[in-house]
Amino acid sequence: MAIPVITISREYGSGGRAIGERLAKELDIPFYNKELILMSAKESGLSEEYIKKTEQMKSTSFLYGLYMGAQQLPMNDQIFLIQSKIIRRVAEEGPCVIVGRCADYVLRERKDLLSVFIHAPIEYRAQRAKEKYEKEANNMVDFVKKKDKQRASFYNYFSQNKWGDARHYHLAISSTYGVDYAVEVLKHAAEAFPSGDA
Repeated sequence: MAIPVITISREYGSGGRAIGERLAKELDIPFYNKELILMSAKESGLSEEYIKKTEQMKSTSFLYGLYMGAQQLPMNDQIFLIQSKIIRRVAEEGPCVIVGRCADYVLRERKDLLSVFIHAPIEYRAQRAKEKYEKEANNMVDFVKKKDKQRASFYNYFSQNKWGDARHYHLAISSTYGVDYAVEVLKHAAEAFPSGDA
């Protein structure tokens, strides 16, 4: 048995972060989500708040990128490159769970990678966002759709894959039956992962 590096991409409100955190605890391996913001801040000298605000945005426009290209990469791209470097580094250190930030794409060449996509029906996610995240919006379904669109835009910009397309992940699992069920399924998948070198 060889526990792999596990990456989790997720629809907004699906519980992907909670699933990843619990899975890491069950497998007794490191968990990286917001920790990557802190690590990126230390590496870049930028504030955590600035990185958090900027990291999920794609570059503003082609013309801006063309103009700035002669001088430097747009800040969004710089932060993505810093986080990609950190993601590769923590994966080299051993099995871990990494949530978001195109980690599945960044680590796509690794043989010890288990990439997962967590999804659930929109109504379930809207209700969960309201209850668990205490989010309030006039229309929670539209709010969740907007969050998904931001994640898809970020992922599709920085990778050559399409966010949410099951063909680009090893496993796609619905969280409809709850966090506990999803964790058990993923724990079994991780423990059954075939041995191999990274």
